[in-house]
Amino acid sequence: MKKFLKVTIVPYILYIITKVIYYTNKKKFHFPKGKPTKPFIAAFWHGNLLMQPYLFKKFQPSGTFKAMISHHSDGESIAKMVNHLGVQSVRGSSSQGGVKALIGAIKELKTNSNIGITPDGPRGPIYSIADGIIALSQKADVDIYYFSYKASKYWQLKSWDQFIIPKPFGTIEFFVSEPFNLKGLSKEESRELIKLKMPI
Repeated sequence: MKKFLKVTIVPYILYIITKVIYYTNKKKFHFPKGKPTKPFIAAFWHGNLLMQPYLFKKFQPSGTFKAMISHHSDGESIAKMVNHLGVQSVRGSSSQGGVKALIGAIKELKTNSNIGITPDGPRGPIYSIADGIIALSQKADVDIYYFSYKASKYWQLKSWDQFIIPKPFGTIEFFVSEPFNLKGLSKEESRELIKLKMPI
């Protein structure tokens, strides 16, 4: 019963909550000048995860997005929730099922799907950068865009990622950065560039 609630009922409740949040807030969107012409990686911090499916669809309405979601205990709930919002998942992370997930994500990029990934997920530390995003960008030879949002009113959980939940009846500003690429960079150089391009 507990598992049923976690993987069926909770994701649907989260889906309804995000819809209420999205449609009761004013929205402002800040996008780069040119739209992508090939598949890309959408990178965002774990604490800034909740409203990302709406940004995916607004930025590229006709595009296909698949999120890398861990096999961690909370991963199934998140996968079901984003599926309600039209985002499929590639399961695995740097700590669990990483190689399989990486291969799967590369295949998805090669078949014109865009991939969403949290460099510091699923366990942190906050704003850390795991190897997964570096390997994925370099092996698939695709650009990275930084996806983020800021809410005028929000709750902040006391979790490792300082998870942000926007409050209704405020304003949410959504941002997508100019693209950047990690081609030819070492892991350390890649981490430094990601930190520079993904300001907190």
